[in-house]
Amino acid sequence: MTTPFPFTAVVGQDDLRLALLLNAVSPSVGGVLVRGEKGTAKSTAVRALTSLLPEVAVVPGCRFSCDPASPDPGCPDGPHEGGGGGTSRPARMVELPVGASEDRLVGALDIERALAEGVKAFEPGLLAAAHRGILYVDEVNLLHDHLVDLLLDAAAMGASYVEREGVSVRHAARFLLVGTMNPEEGELRPQLLDRFGLTVEVAASREPDQRVEVVRRRLAYDDDPAGFAARWADEEAAVRQRVVAARELLPSVRLGDAALRQIAATCAAFEVDGMRADIVMARTATALAAWAGRTDVLAEDVRQAALLALPHRRRRNPFDAPGLDEDKLDQTLEEFAGDDDPDPDGDGGGPGGGGGQPEPDEGPADDGAGAAPPEAGEGGPAPGGAGEQSPVRAAEPFRTKVLSVPGIGEGAAGRRSRARTEQGRTTGARRPEGALTKLHLAATVRAAAPHQRARGRSGRGLVVRRDDLRQATREGREGNLVLFVVDASGSMAARQRMSAVKGAVLSLLLDAYQRRDKVGLVTFRGSAAEVALPPTSSVDAAAARLESLPTGGRTPLAAGLLKAHDVLRVERLRDPARRALVVVVTDGRATGGPEPVALAARAARLFAAEGIASVVVDCESGPVRLGLAGQLAGELGGTAVTLDELRADSIAGLVKDVQRRAA
Repeated sequence: MTTPFPFTAVVGQDDLRLALLLNAVSPSVGGVLVRGEKGTAKSTAVRALTSLLPEVAVVPGCRFSCDPASPDPGCPDGPHEGGGGGTSRPARMVELPVGASEDRLVGALDIERALAEGVKAFEPGLLAAAHRGILYVDEVNLLHDHLVDLLLDAAAMGASYVEREGVSVRHAARFLLVGTMNPEEGELRPQLLDRFGLTVEVAASREPDQRVEVVRRRLAYDDDPAGFAARWADEEAAVRQRVVAARELLPSVRLGDAALRQIAATCAAFEVDGMRADIVMARTATALAAWAGRTDVLAEDVRQAALLALPHRRRRNPFDAPGLDEDKLDQTLEEFAGDDDPDPDGDGGGPGGGGGQPEPDEGPADDGAGAAPPEAGEGGPAPGGAGEQSPVRAAEPFRTKVLSVPGIGEGAAGRRSRARTEQGRTTGARRPEGALTKLHLAATVRAAAPHQRARGRSGRGLVVRRDDLRQATREGREGNLVLFVVDASGSMAARQRMSAVKGAVLSLLLDAYQRRDKVGLVTFRGSAAEVALPPTSSVDAAAARLESLPTGGRTPLAAGLLKAHDVLRVERLRDPARRALVVVVTDGRATGGPEPVALAARAARLFAAEGIASVVVDCESGPVRLGLAGQLAGELGGTAVTLDELRADSIAGLVKDVQRRAA
């Protein structure tokens, strides 16, 4: 067994270490989400945390880790007698792989015992193993939606409910949820993001001395893991003892009314949703005081709690960067400082000294502070090239109508198009092709039942052979590759028009984020096309590229389509099961080069020949419309929608849908 890397040997990452230690002191804080670039010791620090946690007393033989002092009355392995003797074991850290099945997470019917003995028996999953311990999800942002939903339910109720295949089980599932993620690979759903009590951002140090120390310690550990751990044993024991002492002190910590008012005022000032942020901040501030060996919560504890508990709760959409305005935070804390807030320096403890609301400084007004900066290149072309105009801001995003790929796919779970998936509603059964992954129990029993006498069955067990097994077929939703092909030529360059186009693409990107799609961005203008963003799960990266997109020049439509076709060809080799949806954003004009219209038509027919789903967003405006985008959609074998029809609440879009169905 490999010796774990000592927690105390992790260099830097002060916020990460503090957030993990606060959860060790008070598990009710609610866990930690660690965001950061690759190679920053996120997983190393999390895995090292278990060595600092006190041992857990459990009922002997209980698979659900019941506490002998107060066992769960509904434990499937119970009933257990309260106050009985127990055994101690180290706290567990259970890892949930992003590709885990639903059965592996929540548990399922023990098929072997059901078929061999004819009894219903429950086989616990990872939620049961993580009870009273840590549930760790590496790359949590890549976790499938159906697993996210189960985690949300368990985290909210402190219990796991299993209702499937004739089994009805409820067991306790209270765990410390710790996740790590690289934001470049996509963001988390807001519902799961809010379930993490604290969040920290980590990045590699740019200080040479600290980087040298990181390398030195890593090499020393690789050469002699046991010896390296022994060198840090004393410091680790001291931290462990401090955690135990802080846990014992925690019930004695006083959270005064002044601190509570600061917490509530801070959450209100930063407009966080719901009340969970207030509760998490209160628990975090109390844990900070206990960790410091104090019995009173200070303003500095509230400030630190806000920095850890609020940044990820302020995001309104995946394009918002997490963070907190520290000047605004300090101003709010000062404004709501109260009399009962202990002040070692005695600056604010007098009657009325801290209970009022001081007037903010009224310095000279800065006329330009609140004004939006003028658009670059407002008066003419930008210096980047002939006819090129500077980027314009996108209009406000809106809710779009659902664009989907026709047919039934077999791609990764998501929320866009119909697909045969490992989860979803069961639609039937079939003979397995290769390994059996999801047994259809009823169909298997029906297949085996007529042969029991011929097979010499005796007793309760069912005699089942390989030919009797049936695979459950399920239908759910898959995520697709949504490839945007955006016309950035001069014909699209009118500022108001391009702003509307960018707003539409931004809206589709937000929809892709919510439906768990991969996205890519191809742009064309001048004389060529380029891949502005290769296919990725990070829609905020696509939004950033879109925001900085310049416009101008001719319209090489054929080049854009051919570049998109090449991107899809390469992506099919990497992920053949993921179907693509091509969204072409253009007015349909094609200029530049010999026979640009005919060349664009030939390029479009490549998509139609390969059955690639496509939608053309028609950006043509004005009283006279040429209908070129509609002709392009016909060549692609797809459909065309205008910017107005793209809106989910568009009356025109509803009318067109009705007309299309009637035809």
